[in-house]
Amino acid sequence: MRTPSLLAVLILLVLFSLQRDAAAATGVHHHHRFGREKVTTLLFYLHDTLSGKDPTAVLVAHGANATSRPGDPTPFGSVYATDDVLTEGPERTSRVVGSAQGLYVSSGKDGRLSLVMGMDFELSDYNGSSFVVFSRNPVTVDHRELAVVGGRGEFRMARGFAVLRTHYLDTGNGDAIIEYNVTLLHY
Repeated sequence: MRTPSLLAVLILLVLFSLQRDAAAATGVHHHHRFGREKVTTLLFYLHDTLSGKDPTAVLVAHGANATSRPGDPTPFGSVYATDDVLTEGPERTSRVVGSAQGLYVSSGKDGRLSLVMGMDFELSDYNGSSFVVFSRNPVTVDHRELAVVGGRGEFRMARGFAVLRTHYLDTGNGDAIIEYNVTLLHY
């Protein structure tokens, strides 16, 4: 019996690779027991309010020397619980599409935050569905990226990324409006 030549094996590998690349380029996704993998992109705005009578983020713990001051409203060692509003547009009066609940920690002396936050949606297509971001968040960088690490409902087994852009930031009190442009891979 004749063994396959190295050239024949290489040709088969190239053909297999081309077929796989062509499937990816045409939007064919992996199958899983939950069905076909989907790609969803979302654009929304998160309203994080630390000031006023009805804040959406509150300090729940802080380090021994953590004192909020102008230019540093979230000093190193501070832990905040959040229940932020998500809207279609940057105005607070825009249509509400969901809420973001979780924690963020001022985990870097350079002002960087770490966060874990569930993004819950109320839109008809995604009602009751959510995904989770868990990442470092360098808030002083205008464009930054967070990791999406899970999801439920329509976003079951989500993974992906969120590109954030600061739409508004009051460095005196920490109030912010953040644009989220999210790409999800899910089942």
